[in-house]
Amino acid sequence: MKDQDQPLISLKKIGKVFQTDEVETHALSGIDMQVRVGEYAAVDGPSGCGKSTLLSLVGLLDTATSGLYEFKQQDVTQLSLSRRARIRNREIGFIFQSFNLIGDLTVQENVQLPLSYRGMSSSDQKKLTDDALEKVGMTHRRRHYPAQLSGGQQQRVAVARAIVGKPSILLADEPTGNLDSKNAEAVMKLLAELHREGATICMVTHDPRWVHYADRTVHLFDGRIVAEDETVEAS
Repeated sequence: MKDQDQPLISLKKIGKVFQTDEVETHALSGIDMQVRVGEYAAVDGPSGCGKSTLLSLVGLLDTATSGLYEFKQQDVTQLSLSRRARIRNREIGFIFQSFNLIGDLTVQENVQLPLSYRGMSSSDQKKLTDDALEKVGMTHRRRHYPAQLSGGQQQRVAVARAIVGKPSILLADEPTGNLDSKNAEAVMKLLAELHREGATICMVTHDPRWVHYADRTVHLFDGRIVAEDETVEAS
């Protein structure tokens, strides 16, 4: 089997229930989904349909109430907190709607931060950081702070931070949600370029303008997958 045919992510009958004060909310129900190596998958649907909950489960930021989650053919459903943290650091790159940059760290320090938990040498950390900043076109802003950057520039730095450790998959949660249309388009083109270079991407969005960038779109409604389409020719 070729790597591209293997499921990097495999969700089987995944359910997520939130309980508060005797109120039970079924955020996800019976989710069957795979993301293959090298694929660009989009998950779309209206606000509140469970998209971000699904991405949190895939990113090991939360655990499912029921079902099986396999990452690289290994069951990660019941991993310890430390094992989950290790996989997140080494295998998963996160891109958030709100950028989530640390205000009192420079661009370079923000991008380098995930590497500092790996026990790498300073020289290796610097090389990977330099490569990531160059890839997103932000080398010239390396000594600036987030408050000195536009929204589009902050999201580029966030993308650099996500890719700096060469993760197996990039998870993008509404990556254009806080951007104007011009900067949003630029970020989507950047993700498309990363995909052409081999990145595996799973993106959630409620904006139909962006799903054509993906190879495949999974449509979510009320916590269930209601349809799935493949893009004939992804941009």
